[in-house]
Amino acid sequence: MCGLAGFAGTGDRDDLSAMTASLAHRGPDGQGLFIDPDFPVYLGHRRLAIVDVEGGAQPMGDSLGRITVVFNGEIYNHAELRRQLEAKGHRFQTNHSDTEVLIHGWKEWGENLVEKLNGMFAFALWDRDKRSLFLARDRFGEKPLFWARTAGGILFASELSALAGHRAFTPEIDRTALKKLLAHGFIPSPNAFWKGARKLPGGTWLLFSLTDGSLREGRFWTFSIDPDLSPSDDEAAETVRHLLRQSVERRLMSDVPLGVFLSGGVDSSAVAAFAAQLRGGRSVQTFSIGFTEESYDESPYARAMAEALGTDHHQDILTMDGAAGLIPTVLQALDEPMGDPSILPTYLLCRFARTRVTVALSGDGGDELFAGYDTFAALRMARLYRGMVPAVMHRGMMRLAELLPKSGRNMSFDYKLRRALGGMGHDAALWHPLWLAPLSPPALAELLDEPVHVDDLYAEVRTAWNSSTQKSLADRSLEFYTRFYLQDDILTKVDRAAMMNGLEARSVFLDNDLVDYVRRLPAHFKIRGGVRKFILKKALEGVVPSDILNRKKKGFGIPLMDWMRRQSDATFTPLPGSQDGTARRWLAEHRAGKADHRLFLWNWTVLSQHRKRWFEAS
Repeated sequence: MCGLAGFAGTGDRDDLSAMTASLAHRGPDGQGLFIDPDFPVYLGHRRLAIVDVEGGAQPMGDSLGRITVVFNGEIYNHAELRRQLEAKGHRFQTNHSDTEVLIHGWKEWGENLVEKLNGMFAFALWDRDKRSLFLARDRFGEKPLFWARTAGGILFASELSALAGHRAFTPEIDRTALKKLLAHGFIPSPNAFWKGARKLPGGTWLLFSLTDGSLREGRFWTFSIDPDLSPSDDEAAETVRHLLRQSVERRLMSDVPLGVFLSGGVDSSAVAAFAAQLRGGRSVQTFSIGFTEESYDESPYARAMAEALGTDHHQDILTMDGAAGLIPTVLQALDEPMGDPSILPTYLLCRFARTRVTVALSGDGGDELFAGYDTFAALRMARLYRGMVPAVMHRGMMRLAELLPKSGRNMSFDYKLRRALGGMGHDAALWHPLWLAPLSPPALAELLDEPVHVDDLYAEVRTAWNSSTQKSLADRSLEFYTRFYLQDDILTKVDRAAMMNGLEARSVFLDNDLVDYVRRLPAHFKIRGGVRKFILKKALEGVVPSDILNRKKKGFGIPLMDWMRRQSDATFTPLPGSQDGTARRWLAEHRAGKADHRLFLWNWTVLSQHRKRWFEAS
């Protein structure tokens, strides 16, 4: 787990040093720079040493000086690939570095290398013979990679802010990305928050030629539900159990202390249970945080699960007011703005785990693969509602929902009802993004005082939705969450929170083999009789206690509604190009309990902190 940066084209060592230095939090164990003596190619790296601590320093080159690579992530099948390459005559210099597998893999397979990798990765590889710079990002985008064109060249980095270390790049907010942030709560790839910058989407590579300055992009993988399997329930459960256990075993690979995030939910409990089976209970360290506010506290479930497994459990109980004091610190270190308020408890969990371990396994991805979110339960109701309730009556229902008392409890009924109705006024392609949205399209148009086109706001989502017209509503919904929400919200949040603390987080559910099996299962294996995660829960019978498997999903939340009521006016700076009076009116309505604008106000807080870091300080 590391940070990488670099460029091809104009620039010098000072640019490279500045770009790399801005990623120091991602790699506290060392820095490395590479400058080609004959070509304008510069590669920088910050290292968090996890595998082959002694021999895995970067940038890493081959013995002939042809290939140089900087790499962020872990390749879980690197030992298998090494054996294949050695059988083909390749000779390795390191003992077990997964980085060196990229060098020899490129020589053997070229661009097809990425299709063989099972892991999380972003890397840049310079090939002197071909005079080409190759960038790639893993299937789901667990590891970030931003890039930008310059005059005759290209910049790249693990974080958006590192691009600003190069003198050719000037930070300026991209208005389209701002709109998409407020319409989604995250910025969908390939959009990025600064003009001229792009996010390389997961499952994509980029090839820059120094010979003619051309740039070529290719996609090597896209998540797609293709339900062509028809196993029995028992067969499917056994396969899921085997593949999940295998994924945990692969992710226990580490030369440094390793632990497990344990919330007491189904996904994290499954990860902890298989880790305990593989290593023995007391040799596994588990971590959870709890809050004094009961409706947001999952720590009793985590503690009960840890006791059942016999793990070495560590728990920290926090007050929400104490956590709120970290808002400026966390948000100003966030790099690209994102609107998920659970970044704060995720940061706290990562900070707590880092006191004892350098690597932590997580259950991220389980909700997206197995339909774990509450919104999946709402699909049938939404379809019936759309078919029976005319538009004029829908507007009345929205007004009635707004009259309900506003509760600050975690996932309260009134909150879920208002969110659900907000999406049902549109076609099915937009239900899920609008259920997550900080602002509806009409509210965004009011804030910006300009027309807002729904098809532009949700272009990426609608294109993906319309490409799957032959699939069920549930399967298309799964594709939305996995392609967009997982990549650009959940995984981004976990990566940033972990890297702020020099911690590597590994997502067990995103193993190639597990994903490739689950995506081929029909929807009734994921949602059946009102039960979400049906086949996962069946697979975990006898592995995870039944009270954990059957308990209501809680989520990793914070009392955002109450927090936003108590924020000082000084917290909020004018949004770029917006009607500040409109935003202030919404703030007053929220404080008075007349409306629930918590998600917009959180995003406003995020954007205000971004502005303070990048534009007011200068």
